[in-house]
Amino acid sequence: MMNKAISILLAGTLACTSILAGCSSGQASSSAAPTSAGNSAAASADSSGKSYTFRFSEIQATTHPASQADAKFVDLVQEKSNGRIKIQVYYNAQLGDEKSGVQQVQYGGLDFTRASLGVLSGFDQKLNTLSLPYLFSSSDQMWNVLNGDIGKKFLDGISSSKMVGLCWYDAGSRNFYTKKPVTDLSGLKNMKIRVQESSLMMDMVKALGASPTPMDYGEVYSGLQNGVIDGAENNLPSYESTKHYEVAPNLLLDGHSRLPEMMLCSQKTWDSLSPSDQKIIQECAEEASKVERQLWADSEKSALDEVKSKGVKVTELSADELKKFQDAVQPLYEKYAKDNLDLIKQIQNTK
Repeated sequence: MMNKAISILLAGTLACTSILAGCSSGQASSSAAPTSAGNSAAASADSSGKSYTFRFSEIQATTHPASQADAKFVDLVQEKSNGRIKIQVYYNAQLGDEKSGVQQVQYGGLDFTRASLGVLSGFDQKLNTLSLPYLFSSSDQMWNVLNGDIGKKFLDGISSSKMVGLCWYDAGSRNFYTKKPVTDLSGLKNMKIRVQESSLMMDMVKALGASPTPMDYGEVYSGLQNGVIDGAENNLPSYESTKHYEVAPNLLLDGHSRLPEMMLCSQKTWDSLSPSDQKIIQECAEEASKVERQLWADSEKSALDEVKSKGVKVTELSADELKKFQDAVQPLYEKYAKDNLDLIKQIQNTK
């Protein structure tokens, strides 16, 4: 009887030990690999390190240069991590619009997204500096700024909003297109130009002598067709893909805005990674940036060739005429970036 009681007691002790050991193991795995809200970062251990599955929100279609670069980023990360880090990209705004995507990344509900300066300046007002008209003299000059210390400072600045700025994407230059030809600054006088609902963009159009007309993007074609507006502004691929050239066949290559975009990672996600995995993510993002830049350049050239073939009249400004445009918007620098005038000089002096 005594032996039977001892046997039962021993068996119970071993069972409890097993249960406690199992609980201890689970807690260690969980604390060693914290996850983003909404199960956006699920982690487990394997022989080579932790495995993750992350989510990336993208508003563009799969054919867009940014989306293609996102896909390259995903492939590179999976390759360099030996399959441990997987990233699922949700295209076509499946997870919400651009602003929503940034907010979800900020609070850890999403792991990655890509966003324009127009949206990001709401999270870091210093980014308004990069949105100033005629700030950059060319695409090459802009990239020399972004790939240097100045660009890194802007990437680092988004950390105040609990996000990590990984790299820059190109979104090309924005140019005016109109129903009637515009060959100089005086040609824009009193023209009704469609702009985004942005105080900076509206002030820019006013400074150039035109009348800013905020309008939903989907209404621009009919607005031009019916004479509600006289022109609009956008990048070349958008001008071509929307067929706005059919109702506004005059393109003024003034390059008033060159707006880079940023790939972001949630700070919560970033902190869950080891330094070596952070390095993988960073290096792959920078490689994706190079890919996107080339894809964008190709799409701009293709779009310009296409609209020319459709009979669009293209006007390029002389250096003297371009300076008139630049001089006209100088008051905006004081209004929107008075605390960063020295930084603006550094940007403009970068060759």
